[in-house]
Amino acid sequence: MKSTQQALRTQLRQQIRKTRANLTALQQQQAEDSITQQSLALIEAQNAQHIALYVSFDGEISTDKLIKTLWAQDKHVYLPVLHPFNPNHLLFLRYLPDTLMLKNKFGIWEPKLNVQNVLPLKELDILFTPLVAFDKQGNRLGMGGGFYDRTLQNWRNSSFIPVGLAHQCQQVEQLPTEAWDVPLHQILVA
Repeated sequence: MKSTQQALRTQLRQQIRKTRANLTALQQQQAEDSITQQSLALIEAQNAQHIALYVSFDGEISTDKLIKTLWAQDKHVYLPVLHPFNPNHLLFLRYLPDTLMLKNKFGIWEPKLNVQNVLPLKELDILFTPLVAFDKQGNRLGMGGGFYDRTLQNWRNSSFIPVGLAHQCQQVEQLPTEAWDVPLHQILVA
């Protein structure tokens, strides 16, 4: 049986995803432009070379322009891939313009697994994460699989910083949190 906390989180996920899905193409484009500029400023300030991003899905702010700009700047871009042997965990693979992409079991595009392209988490500089909702305390609510929570559980002992990317409409006053939730270092909002 679901706890009240879990029920609240599920309801919040549905509500915010619906709100996000109702954004217009113009609102999405403006958000992408804003997030691209904010992300590039942060990357420059951090002198980051190894940047993990994600392929946008389900109304998330598009990362296409940011990825193309990073490639043009000779930065190394990585995308998450579902770990083949460690369920509910992610690997981060180098992503280049000619990388073969496949849809995973959730219908999300990811690079075809090639162990030679895996980068250990500790070698990342910035890990940009998707999210469904967030609050002022840096708490994030994901899609519910816990993939990023597991990835980020020890980020304070790593060299990278986790940064969420979100539309303003995804912010809530306070998220109902669970023990395994990992607050983000920063959230960029458009």
